[in-house]
Amino acid sequence: MPIVCAVAVLAATNLLNNWLARSPALYVVVCVAATAVLLLVARWDGLTRADLGLDAAGLRRGLRWAPVLAGVVLLVVVLLLAVPAGREAFRDSRAADLSVAQVLWVTLVRVPFGTVLLEETAFRGVLWAMIRRRRGTAWATGVSSLLFGLWHLLPSRGINRSNAAVGSLFGDGPAGVAPTVAVAIVATAAAGVVLCELRRRSGSLLAPMALHWAVNGFGYVTAWAAARWWLEG
Repeated sequence: MPIVCAVAVLAATNLLNNWLARSPALYVVVCVAATAVLLLVARWDGLTRADLGLDAAGLRRGLRWAPVLAGVVLLVVVLLLAVPAGREAFRDSRAADLSVAQVLWVTLVRVPFGTVLLEETAFRGVLWAMIRRRRGTAWATGVSSLLFGLWHLLPSRGINRSNAAVGSLFGDGPAGVAPTVAVAIVATAAAGVVLCELRRRSGSLLAPMALHWAVNGFGYVTAWAAARWWLEG
């Protein structure tokens, strides 16, 4: 029953974020509220802070992992920018059209306190711990990662129009939406497996949070900067 409730909370949140919560501030409010509800469901299910990777020891381990993970992501970004094909991957209108204030909002507020907080608490915290206690680690990783992939079904519908590299692969018209969504679900499910394994190895929810923030945050900043300096013309 608690797992069903957690999935229901996520389903409702996904709909709110993609159909109703158009305001950037409202998006963060919805994510924080959903995170709080999920933590209440976890407590109802008898999970401890250690089960969620949020105990004192887990937090200390996560703080040691965080700068290393962020540094690895930054290095990968720099390497991608060194080649034309890599730079093309950052040609994305969603970031290119942002102002400086909006970029700061996205990277310092929306991503960490909206996207990362909710998704990591949900998929590598609450759901992973619930399923792991009942069926073991492999099931926890597989099911939570599959749900993480499906979570991206709605937000991935317009990627072929906003990202030049994706549009060149699948087309930027209506026919390109279905393959784009399918690939996005598979890719994010695979990313979910990596994040779950990071959660397991580190013993901390902060480690996947740090990696998730670094990928999204550096991605937005790089796409915004690339549109102005490296991809002009």
